[in-house]
Amino acid sequence: MITVTGATGQLGRLVVTGLLDAGVPAGEVTALVRDAAKAADLAERGVVVTVADYTDRASLEAALQGTDRLLLVSGSEVGQRVAQHTNVVEAAKAAGVELLVYTSAPRALTSTLVLAPEHKATEELLADSGLPVVVLRNNWYWENYDATIGQAASTGQLAGSTHGGVVWPASRADFAAAAVAVLTAAEVTPATIELDGDAPMALADLAAEIGRQTGTDVVHHDLPTDDHVALLRGVGLDEGTAGFVAAIDAGIAAGELDTGGKGISGLTGRPTRTMAEHVALVLGR
Repeated sequence: MITVTGATGQLGRLVVTGLLDAGVPAGEVTALVRDAAKAADLAERGVVVTVADYTDRASLEAALQGTDRLLLVSGSEVGQRVAQHTNVVEAAKAAGVELLVYTSAPRALTSTLVLAPEHKATEELLADSGLPVVVLRNNWYWENYDATIGQAASTGQLAGSTHGGVVWPASRADFAAAAVAVLTAAEVTPATIELDGDAPMALADLAAEIGRQTGTDVVHHDLPTDDHVALLRGVGLDEGTAGFVAAIDAGIAAGELDTGGKGISGLTGRPTRTMAEHVALVLGR
């Protein structure tokens, strides 16, 4: 049995459907969810839907009975994730899970990225758990830029504070395919894998591609961090959110997402979505 946590989330759902597409019988896939109603379509396909909550270890232990391989999709509640992940790990141990796969952050053990500390703590927890573990350190989703692409196409402006730093993006579907490849492999060796796309991208590259596809000039403004925060506040973001977004850009500027590339295609054997493909998808071209 392969169990996927967060199975109605954006990544988890893609993993579940990817397992089915890869030929795993639906009855051998468990979608672990908080709300069974949101997984009705999966249940209709024969997937086993089990209700449990990251905050409720007893429910997790019951849900994970019979699980051979488990994908722990990292929780979305910043500040709560270490405690929640601890519950899942302890439940997995109690249930006799044979392999735990975890979605982490790039270079989590050493990164200064604002997102990294809870992933670092979880990776350390997993290292001490005694479980066979594969850590998949997800780089940057193309989908993170969807709003930016639309705004830049409309306004001709694209602002940030990454100072030429690069990410190695891929689509959520690409990251899901990599997880499916690990979960369905005949033999799995415990490992930590930097999961990233096939090519690096800086914001200036994105501005140029949007301009190329729209036939307009899209100007990239690389701002000092304080100016970036002020701009974000000016368009309606609260102080905390604006600071968080700028902190992500600061991490990119520091090279924290410059992980080298091709981690996903190395697992899946197929290329990841390109910048041109994603921009065209968002713009409906």
